[in-house]
Amino acid sequence: MSPEPTVPYDPLSIIAPEIAERARQVRLVCLDVDGTLTDGRLYFDAAGNEMKSFSVLDGQGLVQLRKFGFHVALVTARPSLVAQKRGADLGLDTHIGVLDKLACMDGLLERHGLDRGQACFVGDDLPDLDCLRVVGLSVAPATAHPWIAEQVHWRTRARAGEGAVREVCDVLLAAHGHVPAILAGHGSRDGRRA
Repeated sequence: MSPEPTVPYDPLSIIAPEIAERARQVRLVCLDVDGTLTDGRLYFDAAGNEMKSFSVLDGQGLVQLRKFGFHVALVTARPSLVAQKRGADLGLDTHIGVLDKLACMDGLLERHGLDRGQACFVGDDLPDLDCLRVVGLSVAPATAHPWIAEQVHWRTRARAGEGAVREVCDVLLAAHGHVPAILAGHGSRDGRRA
């Protein structure tokens, strides 16, 4: 008996067609950190040093976005050396301790000659709401607060810190037609570790 043929993973199959159309317009991806790239829990040792847990799946997705020409930025309100290091490790444009996320995002759009319709924002709670309301593609992880989840264009299947951001990256890469190049091995030659 021969094995059943496998169906290749198609990121666009998990979203509605209108989300795929929005994804095709995106050139700038802005991400909150806590509750988006992490599970939202904060860990401190006895000396008060902060620790966070990040998914390498998310990291690899962000590396691929950069490789294929997307502008990628971390925009977080919480001051965090850990988030700063993670952003630097991935080569991301990192903005830490941001009180006005919308102004920060608008500044990034202006710098890159883009408009809000070409931006994707991924966030999970109230500090992200202003950005989520105006971008071309707004996304919340499965674990986002309900007030946020009901405001976004799309909610991921994956939980925050457990591949939610990779899900977003895969959809964007697929919507822009980059998956064949990635699978052919051209997407893995960055040398940057996720």
